[in-house]
Amino acid sequence: MQKQIIQVINPNTSWGMTETIATAARAVASPMTEIVAVSPSQGLPSIEGHFDEAIATVGVLEQIKLGREQGVSGHVIACFGDPGLLAARELANGPVVGIAEAAMHMATLVATRFSIVTTLPRTLVIARHLLRQYGFEHHCAALHAIDLPVLALEDGSGMAQEKVRARCIQAKREDGSGAIVLGCGGMATLAQELTHELGLPVIDGVGAAVKMVESLVALGLSTSKHGDLDYPRRKAATGVFQHLN
Repeated sequence: MQKQIIQVINPNTSWGMTETIATAARAVASPMTEIVAVSPSQGLPSIEGHFDEAIATVGVLEQIKLGREQGVSGHVIACFGDPGLLAARELANGPVVGIAEAAMHMATLVATRFSIVTTLPRTLVIARHLLRQYGFEHHCAALHAIDLPVLALEDGSGMAQEKVRARCIQAKREDGSGAIVLGCGGMATLAQELTHELGLPVIDGVGAAVKMVESLVALGLSTSKHGDLDYPRRKAATGVFQHLN
């Protein structure tokens, strides 16, 4: 089997979270897969709304372009909002998978209904939009927020992790779901422990996306360049966008 290189992009600038995401990705990657975890040099330390996603998209596209130039096999966008996913697919040669998209797909393969546990309540509408966009709206029983910011997962107190656990227990008890999706890349390393504790699948989108990219590469499938995901049309971009096109 030929070696794969998968670029895992943390769209925020928090290196601690990038390391958490890298750990989760490497835990599930096959022995023939090299994980290259990256984050943008400029942007925001966390992504918690539409404004944040708009800024993060530019950093994602910069990393996609760098990964393409370095010859990576495929890309993972490791933020639950999947910022810039379709734009990234236009720019990439290999497959690009977002962690929300991957987690939702995986959940429907192991359960008829799933719940989502995420960070701030304001991000719930973003998850709802993605559920509708990906066609999983009727598979999702409920969405829960721990009401703590993303970076609370990296502060070392363990409070955010305990709130995630409590919300997952609540979702199992109240929602009638067969699986739970963790709605933040910073929660990635919690999935295995929670799966064992709760006795139902708790799905981390980082690991799910890595396995999807591995599968697509192994099948010889890349992003279609026929139609709307063809490479961007060459135009005279100006300012900070000159190097993207």
